[in-house]
Amino acid sequence: MLSGLLIVLLPLLLGYLVPVRHAGVMSVINRGVNASVYVILLLMGIGLAGLDELSRELSRMGGQAMQLFAAITACNLAALWWLSRRLGLRMGSSPVVKDAPTTKLAALLGSLSLVAVVAGGILLGLALAWLGGDVIFQHAEQWAEWVLYVLLALIGCQLRNSGMPLKQILLNRHGLAIATTLAISSLIGGLLAAPLLALSWNEGLALASGFGWYSLSAILVGDQLGPVLGGVAFFNDLTRELLAFILIPLLIRRHAPLAIGYGGATSMDFTLPVIQQHGGVACVPIAVVSGFILSLLSPPLTLFFLSL
Repeated sequence: MLSGLLIVLLPLLLGYLVPVRHAGVMSVINRGVNASVYVILLLMGIGLAGLDELSRELSRMGGQAMQLFAAITACNLAALWWLSRRLGLRMGSSPVVKDAPTTKLAALLGSLSLVAVVAGGILLGLALAWLGGDVIFQHAEQWAEWVLYVLLALIGCQLRNSGMPLKQILLNRHGLAIATTLAISSLIGGLLAAPLLALSWNEGLALASGFGWYSLSAILVGDQLGPVLGGVAFFNDLTRELLAFILIPLLIRRHAPLAIGYGGATSMDFTLPVIQQHGGVACVPIAVVSGFILSLLSPPLTLFFLSL
């Protein structure tokens, strides 16, 4: 267990130790993160193409992903609604940002493009197999692991240079409360979903520990439990992001903790512009803190549960 945690957390830690002071270098790092995500998802699609009885396995994967998503979402929404009532945090008086850096449509299209990359990987894998290139299936998983290590190092740099000091994170009680509630309720949902998916309790917890970080959860779970469950983790976390884009505009003014928290780890990056646009500038530090904490929790929790 310790060796697996070390292998994954070491590049994250090494990246976190690197200060970046040049805007151009930071821009390259950000592009590298995006490119790494697409490469990992493409390789995941190629790995899925190597499955026997592909159509049956894809159908099973879709059904399991929806069951897992339903269980976790029900727990998340109930817990975050309770937290919203308890905190009484409303953004009604917060100024709305009219010129936020993205629109809901652009964000949704960006998420759907990730599904297209996985589908493209499946088609590419099938084409290579037809041409006699079955050997790629043997290496796709290993290549994805190497790209993951690069991705983690780059994400470590992003976290270090996000402008969010550790003291500010620890003192933001709203962000801490939202992240804690989302994490605990997600794990409860994973436990409830495990028997429905014919999985052990620790496997259900591992699948629930992505908190929206689909590129990481897909490769970590897929490496230990196979490409089908890796796909389940991916689609569960990606569907979270898609639903978050719908919930944020509807709920953030009256139930800010629910709207911010449901995005999980994505609230510090992909869903942050939509949070900023509809909730105002006061939501931004809360969302960044919540997403930051969940991003730090996801890798060790996933690996810990997979090792049990």
